Amino acid sequence: MKLRITKQHIIRFLKRLGIPTIGLFLLFLILNLIFPLKDKVEYSTIITDKNGEVINAFLTKDEKWRMKTELTDISPLLRKTIIAKEDKYFYSHPGVNPVAVVRAAFKNIFRMRRTSGASTITMQVARALEPRKRNIGSKTIEMFRAFQLEWKYSKDEILQLYLNLVPYGGNLEGVKAASLLYFSKNPDHLSLAEITALSIIPNRPSSLVIGRNNDLIINERNRWLKKFSTDKVFTEKEIEDALNEPLTATRKTVPHFAKHLSNKLFKQGHYSYKTHLDLNTQLKTEKIVADYIRAQRLRNINNGAVMIIDNKTHKVIAYVGSANFNDTTDAGQVNGVAATRQPGSTLKPLLYAMCMDEGYLTPKVMMNDVAVNYNGYAPENYDQKYNGYVTAEYALEHSLNIPAVKELRTLGKDKLVQKLSACGFKQIEKDRYKLGLSMILGGCGTTLEELTGLFSAFANNGVYISPSFSDKDTFHKKVNVVSPEAAFMINDILSKVNRPDFPLNWQSTERMPKIAWKTGTSYGRKDAWSIGYNKNYTVGVWVGNFSGLGVPDLSGSNTATPLLFKIFNTIDYDSDEEWFTPPKDCETRMVCSETGLLPADHCTNLVMDYFIPLISSTSKCNNIQEVLVSGDEKISYCKDCAPQAGYKKKTYKVTETEMQTWFEENKIAYQKIPPHNADCEIIFKGNAPSITSPANGSEYLISKKNKEPLQLTCKTASDVSKVYWYINNKFYKTCAPGEKQFFVPDEGPVKISCTDDKGRNRDIKIMVRHVNL
Repeated sequence: MKLRITKQHIIRFLKRLGIPTIGLFLLFLILNLIFPLKDKVEYSTIITDKNGEVINAFLTKDEKWRMKTELTDISPLLRKTIIAKEDKYFYSHPGVNPVAVVRAAFKNIFRMRRTSGASTITMQVARALEPRKRNIGSKTIEMFRAFQLEWKYSKDEILQLYLNLVPYGGNLEGVKAASLLYFSKNPDHLSLAEITALSIIPNRPSSLVIGRNNDLIINERNRWLKKFSTDKVFTEKEIEDALNEPLTATRKTVPHFAKHLSNKLFKQGHYSYKTHLDLNTQLKTEKIVADYIRAQRLRNINNGAVMIIDNKTHKVIAYVGSANFNDTTDAGQVNGVAATRQPGSTLKPLLYAMCMDEGYLTPKVMMNDVAVNYNGYAPENYDQKYNGYVTAEYALEHSLNIPAVKELRTLGKDKLVQKLSACGFKQIEKDRYKLGLSMILGGCGTTLEELTGLFSAFANNGVYISPSFSDKDTFHKKVNVVSPEAAFMINDILSKVNRPDFPLNWQSTERMPKIAWKTGTSYGRKDAWSIGYNKNYTVGVWVGNFSGLGVPDLSGSNTATPLLFKIFNTIDYDSDEEWFTPPKDCETRMVCSETGLLPADHCTNLVMDYFIPLISSTSKCNNIQEVLVSGDEKISYCKDCAPQAGYKKKTYKVTETEMQTWFEENKIAYQKIPPHNADCEIIFKGNAPSITSPANGSEYLISKKNKEPLQLTCKTASDVSKVYWYINNKFYKTCAPGEKQFFVPDEGPVKISCTDDKGRNRDIKIMVRHVNL
């Protein structure tokens, strides 16, 4: 505390001192500067729940339970009792009571032994701050320190220091620690009998131990109560009630609940934290997690973590870092809520919502789920299958990987990184220049804290508000993550139960609250995620092993989601809370079921779709084109090569090249445009074949002992019937479009060319190295 000298300060101190001598006062100021007051006190860190009840605490560095008593904890009864017993002139003397000093001196001299110390409350504080052997020299130093205390602090602050430092035997110091560990209550709730019992212990802390010498304490307590009665400190009724109050207290242990959150807060350095934890919800969640993981250990799955946010207040009401904090077999003290791990597919809802806000997607827009290759990166779906045409909502419901990668490529990876960084994703912010398209499939680092906070934004009209853990969280970051309209569409998609990630054999949904949820499974099956929310709560669940061990049976749907459902069934059972309703700017319209675009004249199958006016695409369905064909429909013409007669016009469904390949591979019939007129003299410059394997510019390492071939694949225009492969400008093979070919390359740079039957050509280059593998 900084020394602030004001005129009022000096007058107040001189009045307390009662000495008009300016010289003595100046001498005090000089000594005060030379010998500054050593008043730094270390307190135990206390963690309380939302109701202020202590749920955890930590010893000081000197192994003391010294819990800070705030001024608000000092009730009028506590103040009155302590002053009446310890220092009745406390508010009138300047730190030293001259009358008491003289009286004590005479008693000690005439009785030839120390019978009275004349210590004021201020002097006792000075002694507690700097303990010394009791002699005249020490008493003189205590008096000087007492003057310093009176100079620096108000009387109430000195009384607060006294109540924080007074010893109660063993490693207990301060009235707050004593009241909590002996009576399980805060100091401002102590009765007169309890306060008096505590007040006599500091005089004989080794012989008056609550729980061991309660009868002696009662006798001494009652002696003081009767003295209070004689001195008219309290009414007869108050004294009588206090005398009749039994003393059955024993020393209790400090509670240690919510250990992971307590440790997290303890490291931040404050001495007191009032968390937002609902202790009942916390304990229930801890038991659910412990019981669930106990059953999973037969599958070699040893841990789990859960965080629950109240969506109305954005406060964290439950925080479970592991299945068992004391379990050393799988590092139970690791905080699984704050640990950085791969998120699997949990970021997909944010991506889809951002694409909706950009006008790229609506729930019914059609996407292509087929093999892709982006500069050597060839993602696969979870089941290693492709689904062809799928809607955006189907792709999200089924957590398809390839449509997600495509959309991230369309949106731009940097936009997603920027949004996540704004929401406090620290590892993603740190790795922002290293991340690629794989981040949407889990190729990045996140925590359960971050993901749970992110998903709470979908329950808050797309606005992210950083979760609050305690009263020390005074700054709350607010980020507009997505629009209310996009958030609603995601909520609608993720709340459907006819999904492949609905847990098998789950039967307890009859009275379960309606929720939206998303699962995720990291690469190597090391992490199972399931994060769900409704209007009331957002619950984040992680299940796995802190050792990083992958388990073949681990998945977000069948491992993490059952735990998520159990928790929702407990904290929000049979909730009648209404579901999210469409925002005013989220409207519906009829679209073509084959494309998800506005219907054209040829569209006959229509479905209802949500959209955002002035944002969502207004393009009309264009999957039908008119083609000039021969009478037998075996040849197609362009306007330049069409004959004067003998041809007709016919409509064909437009099929993209990648979809043609998928149809061919899966032997699915589709409407093909006939081959183009072979006699056409127009040079086809566009639509050259696209080589999908190998990847252009890549380096391939091939074993010298076992030279495995490389695969050749390409995509072509719909009018191509044959392609020709060349290796280093030498003809290699002829095959049909989409047909896979293989070759063993020589070491060094390799040029690969693909030419279609229309003369259109594409070249790529790769580097091959033969190594000892």
